[in-house]
Amino acid sequence: MKQTKLNEKYTDKELAESFVFRNKITPTQKAESDMLLSEMRKEIQKSVTPKQQLLSRLLQLKYQIEDYLENSTYDNKRSFGFFLRGYLETLNKKNKEFAKDIGIAQTELSQILNQHRNPSEKVIIRLEIHSNKILPAILWYKLVEKEKEHEILTNIDLRVNEKDHVRNMVTV
Repeated sequence: MKQTKLNEKYTDKELAESFVFRNKITPTQKAESDMLLSEMRKEIQKSVTPKQQLLSRLLQLKYQIEDYLENSTYDNKRSFGFFLRGYLETLNKKNKEFAKDIGIAQTELSQILNQHRNPSEKVIIRLEIHSNKILPAILWYKLVEKEKEHEILTNIDLRVNEKDHVRNMVTV
């Protein structure tokens, strides 16, 4: 709709509240504006402390996990180990050092990271404690449960094997 037609149909106040009008600026003005914005962002980034950066990255990981859990589709690439590896990268920790931090053997950590073993409840609780509750245990637990749910839904061989052990099935 052209601006003249809009002026006929709506009051100036309604237009101001409802629309964003393009500001016609020259390419030179746009370049100058972009440069000022870039400089302001650099100044803000300089003032961010390492603790604030770490908190920001941990919250980013938390939101990624929450988004994945809210999504109903299962992605085998986004396993518990995938997100745990992301946690280690965020902290810039080596496996050996992190295993020592949470009091488990390095081999156990490696097995969890590589999906050869599910984490125990104690590991899940230790992850919550280690992250200072930024990444709650329930979030880690839900990742394990999502993997288990997918396994149960898709494991046809298990159904075939277990069917032999069932007698007197309900007939409807």
